[in-house]
Amino acid sequence: MSTATAPHAPGPGGAPGGPDEVDLRQADLPPVARLASLTLGLVVAGGIIMAAGYGKAHSLIPPAVLAGAAFVVLAINALLVARIRPFAWTVFLRVLGWALLGYVVIAGILEFVFIYDHTPAKQLVLFTCLLVLFAVDVPLLLAFSVARYQPVPAINRSP
Repeated sequence: MSTATAPHAPGPGGAPGGPDEVDLRQADLPPVARLASLTLGLVVAGGIIMAAGYGKAHSLIPPAVLAGAAFVVLAINALLVARIRPFAWTVFLRVLGWALLGYVVIAGILEFVFIYDHTPAKQLVLFTCLLVLFAVDVPLLLAFSVARYQPVPAINRSP
């Protein structure tokens, strides 16, 4: 006994299972996940450089450049997200809010550790900048990743 299914359009190489409605909708979305991953990589690289030289007199220029680049990429990413129409904004904002709450707590705990360890002022400022970038970037990535697959609400138009 088999159930009849609708034939699938051929996918790559003639294989069944071509793009569905969700896949076609995804084609118009900006590369938010890729840019968020780039931002996260820049932040982590800056943090590793900072941690490697912790407690020593070393140049803060490389991690500062990485933090600046991460800020630029995050700002571009936020602008690209803001321009998406139509989008499941209710879901996006709900996930973003809860994820921000969680990551602000994580960043706050790490900030407390840096202060408790008497991190020098210049290093503390740079660590704080990297933590803020981290605490904003990851929730943006999570919220976008959830909302992109949600049904888009219908727009009510009056005749």
